Amino acid sequence: MSVIDKSSSRDAALQEAFGSDVSELYAQAARAEANTALQRALELRSFLAIAEEQVARVRDRAHAATGPDGGMGDLSAEDLRWDADWLEAALASRDGYTTALDQLLRTMPAPNRAAVPRAGLSPKIAATAPPAPAPSRAAVMRTRHL
Repeated sequence: MSVIDKSSSRDAALQEAFGSDVSELYAQAARAEANTALQRALELRSFLAIAEEQVARVRDRAHAATGPDGGMGDLSAEDLRWDADWLEAALASRDGYTTALDQLLRTMPAPNRAAVPRAGLSPKIAATAPPAPAPSRAAVMRTRHL
């Protein structure tokens, strides 16, 4: 199954932010019609869908191992420790992707407004350049005395 066909916990937020369902957003990206924000959002969404699938797999495995239908002779503390470690890693990945995607969606310009590029920078550099550092206190003091 393709990651496009998998659901994620942030699909509704993506649909709201970009105005199309997820499959259409992937189609736009495939046709090279996606802007940088959409490309990054879809990349994060793909990682998130996989991470959420991993969380579900480990959860289901732990439930099956500890469920009432499981044999007591098959129960292994070592396997459960491995599953707990794996679940912790999967949850950390999911949380990281969710946070990054939510932050991207919060900082995007409104859909009807293009981002304002930083003066003098190419659009690609402006999108990735960090903000200019604040002037030092010494520089501020020098300009006051001039």
